[in-house]
Amino acid sequence: MVETRQVDLPTEMQRATVRQAEAERERRAKVIHAEGEAQAVEKLAEAANIIIVYPAAIHLRFLQTVTKVAAEKNSTTILPLPIDLLKAFFQRKEKE
Repeated sequence: MVETRQVDLPTEMQRATVRQAEAERERRAKVIHAEGEAQAVEKLAEAANIIIVYPAAIHLRFLQTVTKVAAEKNSTTILPLPIDLLKAFFQRKEKE
């Protein structure tokens, strides 16, 4: 024979259960976020290794970025110059 009863939990116990569930959700969210960050770091390290082997890759990536910025119909586009290009000008000024 089975008997069923409705048992109401006290308000404090309900609140404690809710807080515990909320803390568990936050913990899981932090773990997922940390795993995502770890994967991003791995991908960046892989990209850095590729760029070391193929230095032109960074220039191609730069050109892709400039293309995306230009597609947004901005009125001003700022293009950074590599320091190596500017060194020649600075060396000429120092010699003069």
